[in-house]
Amino acid sequence: MIRGRSSIDLDRSRFDDLHDRPDPRAYVHRLTQLSYETPHHAQRVVRATITERASAHGGDPFTVLDLCCSYGIKAALLNHHVTLAELYEHWTCPDAQTLTSAELVRRDREFFALRRRSDAVPVVGVDIAGNAVRYAQAVGLLDETYTENLECCPPSRHLRRAMAATGLITVTAGIGHVTWRSFETLLRCAHVPVWVSAFVPRTVSYRPVADRLARHGLVTRADPGRTYPRRLFTGPAEQRRAVERALRGGHDPSGLETRGRCHTRLHQSRPSTAWAHIGTKS
Repeated sequence: MIRGRSSIDLDRSRFDDLHDRPDPRAYVHRLTQLSYETPHHAQRVVRATITERASAHGGDPFTVLDLCCSYGIKAALLNHHVTLAELYEHWTCPDAQTLTSAELVRRDREFFALRRRSDAVPVVGVDIAGNAVRYAQAVGLLDETYTENLECCPPSRHLRRAMAATGLITVTAGIGHVTWRSFETLLRCAHVPVWVSAFVPRTVSYRPVADRLARHGLVTRADPGRTYPRRLFTGPAEQRRAVERALRGGHDPSGLETRGRCHTRLHQSRPSTAWAHIGTKS
């Protein structure tokens, strides 16, 4: 994921030592230990959002930009006939552990090619973890990748070109490591209507991002009554911090963070005309 000194969630446990390996095996092994499930929830949500955006804007083709894309797990779920549980099994099974990274890339390229959906959409990935994004592009999960820290640097000419065709920005693990600055620099490059789908930890305020998106004509909505389990806490210290932050944010942690799991809330940002279009169809 994109990380930097501007991170606003420094109390959250991090996995930097696993995040930029040549392949995802060690990272995924840790995720399975923590029952990490946000990509599972995002699979359904993002597919539905793509359909809704196409309907609201005349069916014109567009690119999805995955912010903090890591090894391309979300793109794998979005564009392939595979579940998160199957991906975890694929990367943690005994056979996978005997391969070199180069051998795993060849194996995974074939694995995903055989499961490619007919309605797959172009996905661009942005993340400062160079090894992770190189793996994701090498096996065909991401069409383009950019190792750029948008918190401190303007986008490259090539990323600006990719953003010009982007109609949906998604983020499932990065809010707290990226701030409104990354969204601002991306939206300045937009040439078509952009929607944003973000799974935001309840320990982080999304208000600064939503306020910045509003300056670009995007209205943000979130269902206050629904949360999505993210993963187990890494230990009592992280749980204690999460409960305290949830309370400071005006959330009730009872039965959620107090039960030992991080939780996220889905925030959807769209032009007001798009929300009106969705309303007429419901």
